[in-house]
Amino acid sequence: MRLGIASALHHESPQQWAERHKELGCRSVVFPLNCNDSRERINAYAEAARENDLVIAEVGIWNNMLDADSEKRKANIDYNIRQLILADEIGAVCAVNIAGTPHGPRWDGGYRENYSPETFDMTVETIQYILKQADVKKTSFSIESMPWMIPSGPQEYLELIQRVDHPRFAAHLDLVNMITSPRRYFFNDEFIKECFDVLKGHICSCHLKDIRLKEEFTFQLQECAVGDGTLDIRLYAELATAEDADMPMIIEHLSTDEEYIRSMNYTKELLK
Repeated sequence: MRLGIASALHHESPQQWAERHKELGCRSVVFPLNCNDSRERINAYAEAARENDLVIAEVGIWNNMLDADSEKRKANIDYNIRQLILADEIGAVCAVNIAGTPHGPRWDGGYRENYSPETFDMTVETIQYILKQADVKKTSFSIESMPWMIPSGPQEYLELIQRVDHPRFAAHLDLVNMITSPRRYFFNDEFIKECFDVLKGHICSCHLKDIRLKEEFTFQLQECAVGDGTLDIRLYAELATAEDADMPMIIEHLSTDEEYIRSMNYTKELLK
């Protein structure tokens, strides 16, 4: 696998950006620009990654492609298409978003209707449209697994993949986002194996973090840094590597560069 971090780290040039990640021990990166940046800057960052043997794990999208406002939805879908094309041009593993929702004010919020057949159909059709318009040849479009919208589990993810039915649609696996019950939490080793068994051959990239049970009633979970929770990180890394020796695993959701550096160093030592 290829470890990386979601932070771009403080840097003053594309070359320094790549060198700082390489010195930290990263072998994959999140692309720090988007399709609205100049072609010159985009090319400079992509070249710096190649020169330092850094796989560009993902181009982030992070908008609501199912927005209830038709004009916003149209603009968001257009951005999905352009980000996916960018990912293909720079050789990224994937462009990644979440499914989103048309059912409430929070773009990534949890609503009962997120699980309706109509929302599933809308998600499938939107993904198919984005892939058709982008017509990418090398990169993958991916929807990150989420706790309260599809895909919230491996079987649901497999159904989404089968219904989209496109060779450039793949799974972006975030295990912590799918640990939403006591059984998945306490038997997370079994759940990790289930995810890789069910999604074998479809996984293109992974996020890496940890999870712990809060000492409160009722059942409440908290996302945390690697090593501060109970996730079987070694098993996760082992199965990700078995799926793809160059599988990107991106440490995410920390607040500062210093936290990312500490987490990266801890993870490297853990997986040595």
